Amino acid sequence: MSEATLAPATARGTDQDTAPVFAEEARILGIPKSRWPGILSPIVVGIIMLGAWEWVVWYKQIPSYLFPGPLVIFQTLLTDWDTLSVALGITLRITFAALIAAVTVGGALAILFTQSKWLERSLFPYAVILQVTPVVAIAPLIIILVGDVNLSLLICAWIVAFFPILSNTILGLNSADHNLVALFQLYGASRWQTMRYLRLPASLPYFLGGLKISGGLALIGAVVAEFVAGSGGSASGLAYRILESSYQLKIPRMFAALLLISLSGIAIFLATSWLSHRLLHRWHESALKRES
Repeated sequence: MSEATLAPATARGTDQDTAPVFAEEARILGIPKSRWPGILSPIVVGIIMLGAWEWVVWYKQIPSYLFPGPLVIFQTLLTDWDTLSVALGITLRITFAALIAAVTVGGALAILFTQSKWLERSLFPYAVILQVTPVVAIAPLIIILVGDVNLSLLICAWIVAFFPILSNTILGLNSADHNLVALFQLYGASRWQTMRYLRLPASLPYFLGGLKISGGLALIGAVVAEFVAGSGGSASGLAYRILESSYQLKIPRMFAALLLISLSGIAIFLATSWLSHRLLHRWHESALKRES
C-alpha cells in the first residue's frame, strides 16, 4: 500500500486517528467503477442472445403464431399493456402476500422450534411433508376446501415459499457461537435475552438467504396455483392470460406474459439482494468489501 493512500497520524493517540484512510473509488453515474463490468456483461450477453433469436426468426420466416421474435413480443407487450398490467398486479399481490405470510409464519415457527426441541421434533416433519408435496397436486383440494379462489392461491403460494425461511432461520439460530452462548449463560441471561441479543443477529444472514429463495418461490407458487385454479374475467393473473393466449393462438401475448413473470422474478431477487446487502455490508463477512 502506498503512503499516498494513508492519512497522517495525529497526536491524539486513538485507534480512529491512526486508522488508514483508503482512496475513494471513482464513480460513474453514482455506481462504483469496479461494479460496472458485472452490470454491463450480462446486458451485453442478453442483447446478443436477443439479436440471434430475432435473426433466426427472420431468416427462417417463422410465423409469429408459432414462435414470435423479440420485436413482436415487445410490440405486443405495449399494445396489450392494459390487460397484462392488471394481470401482473393480481399475480404480484398474491406473491407479496404469500411472501409476507411466509416470513411471519416461518420466522415465528423457527424461533419456537429453537426454544423447544420437543416442538421441533413434533412439527418439523410436517413442514418437510408440505415442502416435498407438489403444490400442483394439492391445489385442487385446497381450492375445494377453502372455497375462496384468492385465498386458495395465497395458501398455495405460501406453502411453496415458507419452508426456506423456516429451515434457514432455524439453521441460523442454531449457528450462534457456542462460546458466546456459554458467556450469556455465565452472566445469567434469560433464554429470550440470548435469543434477542445473540441468536437473532447471528441468524440474520441465513434468514436473508432464505428470503432470496422464498421470493422467487412465492412467485412460482402463485403462478402454478393460478394455472390450476384458472379464472375468467378481469380479475385474473398472468397464468390465466397465458392459458387464454394459448387457447386463442395469441402466442405473442403468451410470450409477453411470460416476459413479465420473468422480469418480476428478477426484480424480486434484486430487491431481496439489495436488502441483504444493506443489512449485512457493515459487519458480515459475506458482504464486507475487501481491499485487493
